[in-house]
Amino acid sequence: MKKIIAIIAIAVPLAFSARAQWVVYDPTMNVQQILDEAESIAKYVTMIDNQVQQIQTLGQQLSEFKNYENLFGNPAQVALSMVPSLDTDLQSLEPGLNLENLVANANGNIALTFNDDGIYASVGTSFQTPGGQTIQRPADQYEKYSAVINSASNYVAVADNAAQRRAAIKDQIAQTTQQLQAATTDAQVQKLHAVLTSLNGDLASTDDEINQAADSAVVQEIQNRNDQQKQIQALTEQQNAEFEEAISNYTAKFQLLDQPTTFPTQ
Repeated sequence: MKKIIAIIAIAVPLAFSARAQWVVYDPTMNVQQILDEAESIAKYVTMIDNQVQQIQTLGQQLSEFKNYENLFGNPAQVALSMVPSLDTDLQSLEPGLNLENLVANANGNIALTFNDDGIYASVGTSFQTPGGQTIQRPADQYEKYSAVINSASNYVAVADNAAQRRAAIKDQIAQTTQQLQAATTDAQVQKLHAVLTSLNGDLASTDDEINQAADSAVVQEIQNRNDQQKQIQALTEQQNAEFEEAISNYTAKFQLLDQPTTFPTQ
């Protein structure tokens, strides 16, 4: 019994001394640490997998964008040769003059000497009477005829200019149509459609310019005819008034006999 007590007395201090030097192993805590580490690794693997999927998705989107660009093209890289000439034509001043300018430029002397390269006979600025007297024509009274001449000349100039421009525009329309048939991307098609629409509008504009020039000539001719009728009416009224006045003066000076005339018998 004493030996047992002595062994215990020796073992207890040794046990306390060993506890102070060694780490105590806790299985439960160790397992929890392993589980936590495994969960962290699983989350990290999931994150990496998501990133890989995002990279694959971005790669697919980039591929789709490249396919889109191949199909639809880049509008900024589509350069059309007919655009500068179209822009120049649209921004250029119209060749014709308006009716106000045509009237302001009217000159009676031009009307008196105009023969349109020999097509018409010129009136001349003067004429001679049978008695040999030279009479100068009043040039200011011929300005309305000069306005019509100006309007007709303006129409011819506009029509010639429009004919040349129409030929050039039609050639550009033909080129645009050919390029439209050969277009490989939607960007080319869209731009060519826009240019084709602009060219057709420019072509129609030349017709409007011709019509405007023709309308100016017609309006001036109408004004001249109206003035002619006005002058005829004014002259008729003046002649009627002068005739009535002459009759009245004649009647006052020469009295008509209201009694039979008697002649002496012897």
